[in-house]
Amino acid sequence: MSSAASVAVSEEQDERYYRIGEVSRITEIRPFVLRYWEEEFPLLQPVKGHQGYRLYRQQDVDLVLKIKRLLYDEGFTIAGARRHLRDLENGGGLEAAVEELTASTGDRS
Repeated sequence: MSSAASVAVSEEQDERYYRIGEVSRITEIRPFVLRYWEEEFPLLQPVKGHQGYRLYRQQDVDLVLKIKRLLYDEGFTIAGARRHLRDLENGGGLEAAVEELTASTGDRS
C-alpha cells in the first residue's frame, strides 16, 4: 500500500462518529426530528453501523446545525431550506438568492 493510501485509510479510521442521541444533545434537536430531517433533506445521510445504528460524521452534525439555523432562525420552510442547500451545493447560492429576491419584489428586468 502506498503512503498516500495508508494516510487516507488512517484519516478515515480517525473520523469521529456520533450516535443520534449525541447529535440530539449537541444540536438540541430531538431524535425524531433528526430522523424526519433525514427524509426531507437528501444531503443529510448518516451512515448506518453494522448493528443498524445511525452514525453521524462531523459534516452531518454541521449540516444539522445549518438546517436548524435555516428553519428556526431564518424562517425558511422545509422546502425552501432544501432548495437553498441544494443551490449552495450546486454552486448557485448567490445566483439563486438574487433570483429569489427579484421574484419576490416583482422586478422582471
